[in-house]
Amino acid sequence: MDDLRLALVLNAIDPAIGGVLVRGEKGTAKSTSVRALTAVLPPVEVVEGCRFSCAPGSPDPDCPDGPHEGAPVQIRGARLVELPVGATDDRLTGSLDVERALTEGVTSFRPGLLAAAHRGVLYVDEVNLLHDHLVDLLLDAAALGTNYVERDGVSVRHAARFLLVGTMNPEEGELRPQLLDRFGLTVEVAAPRDPALRAEVVRRRLDFDADPAAFVLRFAQEEAELAGAISDARARRGSVVIDGASLERIAAVCAAFDVDGLRADIVIARTAAAHAAWRGSTAIAQEDIRVASRLALPHRRRRNPFDAPGFSAEDERQLDDALGPDPDDEPEPPDDPQGPGGGPDESMIDTELSAPEQQQRPVDHAGDSVPAPSVVAPSAAFRTKRLEVPGKGDGAAGRRSRAYTDGGRTIGARVPSGVLHDVHVVATLTAAAPHQCARALVSGQLRGRVGADMRPLTAVGDHSRRPSGLLLERDDLRERRREGRESNLVLFAVDASGSMAARQRMAAVKGAVLSLLLDAYQRRDKVGLICFRGQAAELLLPPTSSVDAAASRLEVLPTGGRTPLSAALLEAHAVLGREKIRDPQRRALLVIVTDGRHTAGADPMAAAALLAREGVAAVVIDCESGPVRLGLAAALAQNLRGPCLRPEELSAGGLAQTVRSYREVA
Repeated sequence: MDDLRLALVLNAIDPAIGGVLVRGEKGTAKSTSVRALTAVLPPVEVVEGCRFSCAPGSPDPDCPDGPHEGAPVQIRGARLVELPVGATDDRLTGSLDVERALTEGVTSFRPGLLAAAHRGVLYVDEVNLLHDHLVDLLLDAAALGTNYVERDGVSVRHAARFLLVGTMNPEEGELRPQLLDRFGLTVEVAAPRDPALRAEVVRRRLDFDADPAAFVLRFAQEEAELAGAISDARARRGSVVIDGASLERIAAVCAAFDVDGLRADIVIARTAAAHAAWRGSTAIAQEDIRVASRLALPHRRRRNPFDAPGFSAEDERQLDDALGPDPDDEPEPPDDPQGPGGGPDESMIDTELSAPEQQQRPVDHAGDSVPAPSVVAPSAAFRTKRLEVPGKGDGAAGRRSRAYTDGGRTIGARVPSGVLHDVHVVATLTAAAPHQCARALVSGQLRGRVGADMRPLTAVGDHSRRPSGLLLERDDLRERRREGRESNLVLFAVDASGSMAARQRMAAVKGAVLSLLLDAYQRRDKVGLICFRGQAAELLLPPTSSVDAAASRLEVLPTGGRTPLSAALLEAHAVLGREKIRDPQRRALLVIVTDGRHTAGADPMAAAALLAREGVAAVVIDCESGPVRLGLAAALAQNLRGPCLRPEELSAGGLAQTVRSYREVA
């Protein structure tokens, strides 16, 4: 947890670093660490009554609650504002209070979470599950330090400088590389493996549960000292000099690691300056650059969406080479190869490797000897066509199938079920128009005008002087009904039997599935992976948002044995049934990659008919090749009531040439 504590402290010293992304397995106190940060942040002075936390000495000139001349000052602790995964964009950025505007005639801006987090901490738990457009808004505000709202006829800007912290479990899916780059620093955390340390964590937790007040008091002095150190480092940060030599070292490091863009250079410079201030210095040393690089580079080195961020021992050596010798270190005398302890370099001594053990040929349940399972590397990935679930859903927003969503094009109007946030003006006026005469009569505002001479009167203001406007009631309000795209559950059932391994087809098959996984990653889908060979089907990966986990299991998928196609379909039926209970709004797409042969188990057509009767959307990828084709995959697709595609039909190019080359080899 040392890197996590350091990254949080450095961002507390200089929030312009860009925040911290905390990655780690479940149960590693990620959220606990972030929530504890506010206890050591210095208190802030704010203008009393300002909803945007303006500083009394330098209030935001664009503050919607301003001006603040002569306003009283309030001192309060730093806030921790949490952004829930299901938040809407108007809840994040703020918006016009449409309901008050229409029913009361008042133009009122309703601040969002960015306003509440100004000069504090904005925490996003499970940031990898947050919708992409919300992450874009969030990171834009964090980078600019200002929130711009241009919507619903309102134009507002206000300061939004905060310490951004996001936590995530990589098992539940990764962030897009473009979004990863927007976080200043990243930290990998894991539970300690030292039994004594684990026991101490449990002991402290039990002590806190027994007497929270006494536990807090026990560490109050240490927290006060840490808060004072952070405050001193903040004051010292402005005096830290970033000299030309330090900038050249930073540029050399980023160039050596082949980092895209210049954001990494800027983040490392700011982080190194904050680390120097934390050390109590006003000059950047090489160690400051080393620490900053280890925190700022791991998540910016991904070249493939399935590559996990990290910093290996080889990366450490590459960092040392890029930094060069530390000018503050004295050179050490060279070792004497003939002196004490001298001798040949052990790394140059040849060692004799033991011979590998011979693999035994496995025997299937029928007693027949079958070839040993082999692992084939997938061919290169390519861009695939979009496979969709028929009809329209209303699941989580994504980029695959058509659905009713909060974004997208307007296709109609509906009565709002909660707070009105996306008003449909024409539908609202249409709903209110038939009631204007009756409402005017009831309110005594008609004044004898009838027919074409009658003009609707306003519900606000001085009605005795000017008859204008509409009489609106809450039941007249309508909001837009939009159509966009949703994410789906894409469940892959991959045939890994001996027939698929024949004619060297498995590399192309794995390449096709890997390409579909990449497409699922880009469309924000959940994925699952079923493998079937021998006598049974196995769920290698339960449905998850971690597409890279499916890709890693696919690469090491062995092939060989018989083809239990019926067992695979029944396993898919069971998996989809469980997921329907867990996530009823998310529609599923079953992708079966097979040549259609079945040499073990019952007839698969009965299982296919079962899936079809329950409305499961399915696509069959027909991998049969050779001069004579039986068309079994096409018959399977017909029973599933879904399309049957050849691998080359998934892409306009890419795999087509690969499949042709494999046919020529066969």
